[in-house]
Amino acid sequence: MKNIRLIFIVFIGLLIHFKVYAEPVFVSDKGVTTEMNTPTGIVLNPSGSKMYVTGFSSDTGFIAQYSLSVAFSISSASLDENKDISSVLKRPQDIKFNSDGTKVFVISTKSQTGNKDSIAAWSLSTPYDITTLSVSDDAETFFSGTDPRAVDFNTDGSKMFILEQSSNRIAEYKLSTPYDPDSKDSGVGISISKVTNQFYQGFGMSSDGKKMFVVKADHAGNNAINVIEEYDLSVPFNIKTAVINTEVYNSEPDHENEESIGGITFNFSQGANKLYYVDFRDGDLAREFDLPCAYGVISCMNPTSDGDDVGSVEAQSSATKKLIQHTSYPVLNRMEWLRRNKDSMNLTKQNLKLQFSNEILASLSNLLMPSGLTNDNSSLNQSVSTNWSYWSEGTISIGKVGDSLSSSAKSINTTAITIGADKKIGKDRIHGFAFRFGSDDIKVGNLGSALDMGALSLTLYETRPAGDDKFMDILIGASAIKTNLINNSGSVSTDGKRNGQQIFSSIKFRETFTKEKINFTPNIKLDLGLTTLSDYVEKGADGLNLRFGRQNIGTIVTSLGSTIDNTININNGVLKPNIQLEYNADISPSSRQVFEYNSNGENYVIENINNSTHNFKGSLGFDLITDSGLLITSNYERSQNKGVGHTDAFYFAGSLSSRKDEKYTFGIDGIDSFNTKIDYKRSLNGFDIIFSSNYNLTSLIPDYGANIEVSTNF
Repeated sequence: MKNIRLIFIVFIGLLIHFKVYAEPVFVSDKGVTTEMNTPTGIVLNPSGSKMYVTGFSSDTGFIAQYSLSVAFSISSASLDENKDISSVLKRPQDIKFNSDGTKVFVISTKSQTGNKDSIAAWSLSTPYDITTLSVSDDAETFFSGTDPRAVDFNTDGSKMFILEQSSNRIAEYKLSTPYDPDSKDSGVGISISKVTNQFYQGFGMSSDGKKMFVVKADHAGNNAINVIEEYDLSVPFNIKTAVINTEVYNSEPDHENEESIGGITFNFSQGANKLYYVDFRDGDLAREFDLPCAYGVISCMNPTSDGDDVGSVEAQSSATKKLIQHTSYPVLNRMEWLRRNKDSMNLTKQNLKLQFSNEILASLSNLLMPSGLTNDNSSLNQSVSTNWSYWSEGTISIGKVGDSLSSSAKSINTTAITIGADKKIGKDRIHGFAFRFGSDDIKVGNLGSALDMGALSLTLYETRPAGDDKFMDILIGASAIKTNLINNSGSVSTDGKRNGQQIFSSIKFRETFTKEKINFTPNIKLDLGLTTLSDYVEKGADGLNLRFGRQNIGTIVTSLGSTIDNTININNGVLKPNIQLEYNADISPSSRQVFEYNSNGENYVIENINNSTHNFKGSLGFDLITDSGLLITSNYERSQNKGVGHTDAFYFAGSLSSRKDEKYTFGIDGIDSFNTKIDYKRSLNGFDIIFSSNYNLTSLIPDYGANIEVSTNF
């Protein structure tokens, strides 16, 4: 009894830990006997409102078009038209459309012209409407003795695939003109095995080109070989990389009568969670099946083998770790700037008024520093008298990470604004706070997958002396993260929303050595952080939707670097150039992302995400301070990963102090567009004169204007 119990436990364990193969579940069928005696091919339009079946009766070829009152449900099909195409093709075998439905392709083993194997391409005046097909308007491409049974194209129509019965192969043809069979090359192919009474009758590829299905139909009543085979392609749409799955789908056990499977298709636009095929023996039917997951005829697609899926997961983890750096750097730069300009009477580094289309950001900026961000001397004097200094810094960062064996390439664009305030305590101690709003726009792969991550961060910081010419910079902060994700496989697009929280800290120790106005400041730094990303479910593709579990991402980065700066006296001011070099060692613990198909709960894991990297960072910048009140701070930064990937960043801040009776404001709206506005106000003999102008930097249609106002109080 104990042995039986042990065997049972082991068996259950095997079921849990080994992959369970998919199995189609029969839904309904639709008889097509009235339209044709031998149905051979089937396809649906992207919206699922139309179904098309090709076939023949003797030597009369047909395309039957049906309207589906319920999308993708063939039981709701009603005949629109049964188009006789026998004047061109006598025995059609399969049907496909181009990407926009303006062309239809039908392959045949017998044509009217010399009874040859051929494919005909017809134009449709109304997309996906066979009733607008003019049979006389044809273009045929002939295949000499290949006995073609099925046809398919890649997503852009640059490749055509033919299932060739007589040569026992699947042929891949390059098309010099997309969707033009006449422009095909000589082709390449792979051989597939054949047994007695077995015919290749159907063929199709997944929308991403990573799976291929071949139908082997029995024309002699041997039920055992009416099967669908599955091939995995390591390179999308490259049949030379196809490897057959050891399992097959045998349709016979699901049906009482003998059948012969013809053409197959899927509901591609809905995530390929439905299978359709025609049966040209058992009642001449079109059949519909539910699949447990995308293309789950035999096995579910493994999302860990999809470079865009893996790239998206890696991009989220990388972006959250970069967020710590991007949030810390402006604050650390501020403390470096304070060190270089500690003797300045006015430590306000930014007098620009920043305007936001986002109401929350606009309210936040006005609340934090309603006076410090204007160019009014009265506010400057006020900030000096209260010992509070205000600053802001804009950031533009552009980066790229190349592809790998498991992950697609990623381009990363970051824009951010940091607004802060700090106060002197004693001679050399300063503490303050900063708010940052940033947005990361990340593109993954070449099919349109992307994510947009926005973060609002609060940072508290302090710089304090740790001895003669020694300083310690400390900061601690928290961020709220919101991410919009798009995953595009070419024909199917999913989207999702994911929130997150982050806490971080940084401590930096630096010592300055000075010789003749040149300062050499070596430093050592430690960055710590913990990010938690919430679970979320993709939407938009039914069986292709993935459910992502909660993910924790730890960050531990140690840095060793130095800064060299100099003070150069110029006419009416000083110029302070600086160079920074830094080596960063990311020793963060590995992160893992667990996810599953939302339809069947099959688990997958991506391990060791962005756990250990090293990079070198260098920057070149300057401070310009003039006696007239002009201050400009700018620096360019390059971060180069050890291996592949880099990030370029540009930082800029500026201010202008003027006369008390003058006021300048400069506005930027960079959230939805790039509108700029400049206002100049001057009081003259009791009158206020205001000049304003605006300009849209990105609009194709010029949008600019100017306005002058004169007012006074009586």
